[in-house]
Amino acid sequence: MDAVSLKQSKVILEIVFLSLLFALEAWIPLFKGRTGRLRHGVRNIAMGLMNGAVTGILFSGATAFVTEAAERQNVGLLHWLKYPYWPETVMAIILFDLWMYFWHKANHRLPFLWRFHRMHHSDPELDVTTALRFHIGELIFSSVIRCGILFLFGLTLWQLILYEAMLLPVILFHHSNVALPERWDRLLRIFIVTPNMHRVHHSHFQVETDSNYASIFSVWDRLGKSFRKKENILTLQYGLDAFGTPRWQSFLGMLETPFIAVQKNVAK
Repeated sequence: MDAVSLKQSKVILEIVFLSLLFALEAWIPLFKGRTGRLRHGVRNIAMGLMNGAVTGILFSGATAFVTEAAERQNVGLLHWLKYPYWPETVMAIILFDLWMYFWHKANHRLPFLWRFHRMHHSDPELDVTTALRFHIGELIFSSVIRCGILFLFGLTLWQLILYEAMLLPVILFHHSNVALPERWDRLLRIFIVTPNMHRVHHSHFQVETDSNYASIFSVWDRLGKSFRKKENILTLQYGLDAFGTPRWQSFLGMLETPFIAVQKNVAK
């Protein structure tokens, strides 16, 4: 499968998983009795569609150029190692997921980056559509730095799209409000980030928010000593105090979020 076909398959996969999980949230929700799910979901999906259009226009060409230049000039760690293609692809996925762990952690540790990332955390009703709720500023910074990382690692465009095709179902799944039995969640989180693991990351309290940064593979949080679990997930409160009013949940309010000077939530 070439890069174009893989990218098309990735979009179809995202739509299928988003629709399936949104339906399951209505059938077997963890937090019950939520109203306005459709309105909440439409806002988040609209943000995701806008972000996809903007980053696609600004960075699709740059991403292709960087990956092709690295391959053509034999630059980057993976090209230097000269592994056979499939072992190299496995290494590419592992390396890029490790980068995603450190980038996510930086978005919590560096105040400037947190201003943009906190829009994602300001959602008081975590569900599958929250996986699409990111500030365009954060995605622009991420995309610029990612070009350098792709060149440094020597990923091909196909390997990047394959990683994203793996990432999307996992992040949709671990943001969802589906009530997954804890024994299943515990088994799955040996390998991947699960809903109960990521729900802690979206906690109202800073000490819980600043944990569980991994994107696909849960091992990074164990190795980085940032893994945290909660015995009773139903006691979680999502969102950020400063952005809890309806104003900040509107489309324009979400876009304005980085430009308001507030402190992080403090654990109580």
